[in-house]
Amino acid sequence: MSAFILGIGMIALTIAVYIPATRLYKRLKWPILMPVLTTTAILILILVISGIKLDTYMLGGKWIQELLGPAVVSLAFPLSRHLHVLKQNIIPIVGGTIGGSITGIATGALIAILLGYPQEMVIALLPKSVTTPVAIQLANQVGGNASFTSLFVMIAGFSGILLGPMLLKWAKVRSKHAYGIGLGSASHALGMARSFEYGENAVALSSVSMIVSAIAGSIMLPLWVWIIYG
Repeated sequence: MSAFILGIGMIALTIAVYIPATRLYKRLKWPILMPVLTTTAILILILVISGIKLDTYMLGGKWIQELLGPAVVSLAFPLSRHLHVLKQNIIPIVGGTIGGSITGIATGALIAILLGYPQEMVIALLPKSVTTPVAIQLANQVGGNASFTSLFVMIAGFSGILLGPMLLKWAKVRSKHAYGIGLGSASHALGMARSFEYGENAVALSSVSMIVSAIAGSIMLPLWVWIIYG
């Protein structure tokens, strides 16, 4: 079977799982049933049971992955419609995102060091709250393991979209703007996807906080590595 046909088949499989997962989430609204979570889990289960290798799935999965760039660029549309919200909240956005980046890097490094992780693992953990393409590049530049970095970014994203809104609600945060900023800075693209539930303003602020977080992480990460390991 040609690579092209296999690729089309893997894309069709992904869509076939994603559509019912989306409908189920819209009906029940349980965070644990977010399509990105359920689709990922079901696809992994299918691949394991059927014996399909990851390389085979990625014949089609890589095409879906290539759409990530245009998808992120498309977020400029809701942002352009809500520039006034951005201007009114520029200080909370920048301050909150930079504060979140510092906290995320520091706590991740501290926990990893206390658990006795090797240096390569600690460095791979540092950019966990930065969007995946940037995080991988940062890990490679400072001597981390990019594969582990991808895993840690996924864990940060999933845990953020599951626990973030619960923690904000527990802290009695009512501002939808705050939800967008928090989800974007802590859970990057997955956080932006979750912020759609809180309106276009939240999505716009979430996309900006993700960008600011990536910039802040790119500047601070080499400094943190120098502080920790000299």
